This record gives sequence, C-alpha cells and structure tokens, in this order.
Amino acid sequence: MQNMGDGSCPFEFNFDPATFKTGDVVSYRVTGSLGDWPFVGTLTEVHDDYVMLISEPNDPNSVVRATRESRPVVREEDVL
Repeated sequence: MQNMGDGSCPFEFNFDPATFKTGDVVSYRVTGSLGDWPFVGTLTEVHDDYVMLISEPNDPNSVVRATRESRPVVREEDVL
C-alpha cells in the first residue's frame, strides 16, 4: 500500500459498530494463522449481532459473516 510508512492510509474505515451501514469500509481480522494481519472489507449487510462483508474486493461473491465490533472478526476457514 502506498504511503504506509508515513502514517497515512489509503482507506477510510468506520470503526464504530453502532453506526455500521451497508457500503461502509471496515478493517477486519481473521482468526487463526492470519490473526496478526489487517484486512479490508466492505459491508453488505448489517445485523444486530453480526455483519456480512465482501472479503475479496474483486469478487462480489466473496461474502462472509463477521462479528459486529469495531474491527469485525471472520473465521479463518470462511476466507481460505
């Protein structure tokens, strides 16, 4: 990603789960071996206790379920 060394980020994230809405870009985490890596997803559905997000930007069918928290969590087996 560009300019990551200077503290800037090319994405604008919504970190407030109370205001999540369809189309928001979020930073999410993945359990297991990918736990230390940040990922970017777009919300497709927002529910009371979970969200659905697109995990692959070039594949609109890559929708996975995630927790509804400031940085949603996706199960590793759902993205691999």
